Amino acid sequence: MKRAIIIHCWEGFPNYCWYPQTKKDLEKEGFEVIVPEMPDTAKPQLGPWLANLKEIAGKANNELFLLGHSLGCITIMRYLESLKNGEQVGGVVFVAGFTDDLGYKELSNFFIEPINFKKIEERSRMFSLINSDNDPYVPPKYVDILKDKLGAKSIVKHNMKHFSGPIDNEESCLSLPEVKEEIMRMSHSVLSGTEK
Repeated sequence: MKRAIIIHCWEGFPNYCWYPQTKKDLEKEGFEVIVPEMPDTAKPQLGPWLANLKEIAGKANNELFLLGHSLGCITIMRYLESLKNGEQVGGVVFVAGFTDDLGYKELSNFFIEPINFKKIEERSRMFSLINSDNDPYVPPKYVDILKDKLGAKSIVKHNMKHFSGPIDNEESCLSLPEVKEEIMRMSHSVLSGTEK
């Protein structure tokens, strides 16, 4: 069965911003969708976040699709790094992803080890990035880094800030249809063997 796991942002929770709508939309398409509450989300630690994702994900295969928002993106990267040779997920969507701690000491524990982009690229069939052109936290350079290192498709939305809500002092982003569209595109391509 096709599965999707949405990993929320720093201080996020399962019913925050666009996660519930995306869950509903993907369930209508036959996906089992899990939006786990990550541990101690106000003071996130890579160890517990990674352990939680590993437990929920179970066996990686072509029918598993991962969606990360902000801090959820590096959590997924660390998960992909942990997979054995030959293990692979169907696809990954990063919303407002980044590759260092952005100057927040609370996030530095996620970036102690260098990111192994080669290994990450090998552990997913496809990657997509969704970013905003006015994100107050994630500069545009991260789009270029992730696009280059992972061969990712990039979608840049206008004036969507951090795709967040009250946690980041912005109007709630309750719907982000591009997430579902990208997962549907990936699942169709991967499961029909036509991915590019």
